[in-house]
Amino acid sequence: MSKVGLYVHEFRPEAIANSVELAQLLEEKGHSVRQSNELKEDPSQFVDDLDLLVSMGGDGSILRAINLLDGRPTPVLGINFGQLGYLTAAEPSEAFDSVIRTLEGDYDLEERMMLKVVVERKKAESLLEDHALNEVVVERTAVSQTVRMNVSMDGSFFTSYAADGLIISTPTGSTAYAFSARGPIVDASHHSIQLTPVSPHMLFDRTLVLTPSTELDLQVLGDRTATCTADGRELSILEKDDRVICTRSDRIARLVTFGKRDFLDPLKTKFGLEDR
Repeated sequence: MSKVGLYVHEFRPEAIANSVELAQLLEEKGHSVRQSNELKEDPSQFVDDLDLLVSMGGDGSILRAINLLDGRPTPVLGINFGQLGYLTAAEPSEAFDSVIRTLEGDYDLEERMMLKVVVERKKAESLLEDHALNEVVVERTAVSQTVRMNVSMDGSFFTSYAADGLIISTPTGSTAYAFSARGPIVDASHHSIQLTPVSPHMLFDRTLVLTPSTELDLQVLGDRTATCTADGRELSILEKDDRVICTRSDRIARLVTFGKRDFLDPLKTKFGLEDR
């Protein structure tokens, strides 16, 4: 008997209906199933000791599922109820067969690098720490125009940015927010950290592709506040002299695949390249 968790997008009726049917089929096979509606009671109890966590939504649901695991080595199988599904491994019609294949060991595992972020606020007594699969973003708040930040790398000052924000992304995150800011598309199997400015008010507007061992230190300048997010989760409002420090995380996201994931197919579909 295996323990399977179903993390279901709560606003997608097709995903909810599919999860009910999937849970019933798995229980008939003798497996133990936990549903994500148990999160309200105890999130940690939901993910403890799972053999597999199934994400039923889009790529955002996978990000939330990985965050929920909080460093646990449980593999995540993504069932695509979104659009392109960069991170998912199966379509809704394949959900049951995909779960059974995974539980029987007939699958591959992709290990994706993650980022660790530490927020150091002058007015706070303790540090705030989190982890991200896609990106960490420091950007203007609704009441600000631009933010100014000093950026240091491995303890050495690089430059000051004036921009709407800065995106620190993994290769996985290169096709997310950083992509919309004209950052490079990086194969997800690569290990690197990308620093991409958002609407920079300066001549230097290029993405920096850095080694994964780089420590990035962002310090807010001036009186304009900024916000720091990790994979879309707001971590903190930042004020003058507050710092955001990003490094490679010791955590790894483990995504189930069936054969080698084709990195180029979603791109070809999104931009209509296959018709050229």
